[in-house]
Amino acid sequence: MALWSGRFTEGADAFTQRFGASLPVDQRLYAEDIAGSIAHATMLAAQGIIATADAEAITEGLQGILTDIESGALVFDVMESEDIHMAIEAELTRRVGDAGARLHTGRSRNDQVATDTRLYAKRRAGELMAANVALREALIAQAEANFDVILPGYTHLQHAQPVLFSHHMLAYVQMLARDWGRLAAARNAADACPLGAAALAGTTYPLDRFTTAEALGFDHPIPNSLDAVSDRDFLLDLIYACSVSCLHLSRLCEEIVLWSSAEFGFITLSDAYSTGSSIMPQKKNPDFAELIRGKSGRVVGDLVSLMMTLKSLPLAYNKDLQEDKEGAMDAADTLKDCYTCAAGMIATMTVNADAMAAQAKKGYLAATDVADYLAKKGLPFRRAHEVVGHLVLLCDQRGCDLEDLTLDDFKAESDLFESDIVECLNLPAIVAARTTFGGTAPAAVRAQLDAAKAQL
Repeated sequence: MALWSGRFTEGADAFTQRFGASLPVDQRLYAEDIAGSIAHATMLAAQGIIATADAEAITEGLQGILTDIESGALVFDVMESEDIHMAIEAELTRRVGDAGARLHTGRSRNDQVATDTRLYAKRRAGELMAANVALREALIAQAEANFDVILPGYTHLQHAQPVLFSHHMLAYVQMLARDWGRLAAARNAADACPLGAAALAGTTYPLDRFTTAEALGFDHPIPNSLDAVSDRDFLLDLIYACSVSCLHLSRLCEEIVLWSSAEFGFITLSDAYSTGSSIMPQKKNPDFAELIRGKSGRVVGDLVSLMMTLKSLPLAYNKDLQEDKEGAMDAADTLKDCYTCAAGMIATMTVNADAMAAQAKKGYLAATDVADYLAKKGLPFRRAHEVVGHLVLLCDQRGCDLEDLTLDDFKAESDLFESDIVECLNLPAIVAARTTFGGTAPAAVRAQLDAAKAQL
């Protein structure tokens, strides 16, 4: 019978037992649950609520259970326990007798599960922050190794202006740095202790909530017992942070898919991060980049799912909240795997500088600089824009590029053109001219690179 069965005359139906059980999901919280129980028992003894001998027996018993779970010697059955909290308490009572039955004094599963989940969220956020850093290191290493490589920058997926490959990589480093900040914020949001709030109203026992919060490494106890057991905002924060980072990874992987195609040829992926075809022997597919791109959808789905679960819930605890953990665990697991895969893929890919340079010579990437040339000589920019547009049209008609035009061709559009116009058509010069803070000039990108490394 369940630990709460005193008021009932018959046990749960086999189907409803399985349907209502959270053990298949929350058994991952066993370490957090045991840590919370040891802190609670230690505090109960310090407050004189239970005997010191009982607290010592509880602690020893829980440590033994932890060892057996991690070794695989102890496996719980959903037909015997509906969740990890009751499973551990029942096993503890079997091992240490009445002392184990005293563990739940002054505590409810409501504050117990909230405590476990917050400890889990803090731990996973920290792990994700570390994996985030590893991916940023891989991007920075590629930026350094290919610092002077030029590729076409795009808007609307059309050639726009030339940029350094290192500049492009550092844009993703910036995105991931913001993701790290969101993960840190989610960790901080979880860093408050519900233990001692009991079911919803606190308890008549003289608990020391500050002691248990400190013992478990929390910043502070949650000041309102109703909020303590019903709040899941911190999980929303965690899944939101995972969702945004997955979207950034999806953007990166979309470019990897494009860049590794024959049409681009900008990069070559390592065989370890590619797959073949069951029918076409020549194929080398960017499957793992595609998979990361695809997994962003499930993580966003996890966020929407929890938002809908929390919508309209009255205070305080409701069984709906049992559905809070699976999506959060899935989002954290998925992002961690995506970070690991992306870091390996980026670290092992080959950058094909010649292919990038060849494409950078196409699409009139010098057009903006030619317009700036005229504007700096006093022609209003809008008029300069129109003049260069005529020159591009001329190139279209002749099937050539701007650098193929003669000085007479330029002068036919404006007398302001001089022989130095050819300097505006040189790709390295175009890149080097963009010296503003955050720009693509080598000096500006070097400053970004140094800042990104210092941030790590």
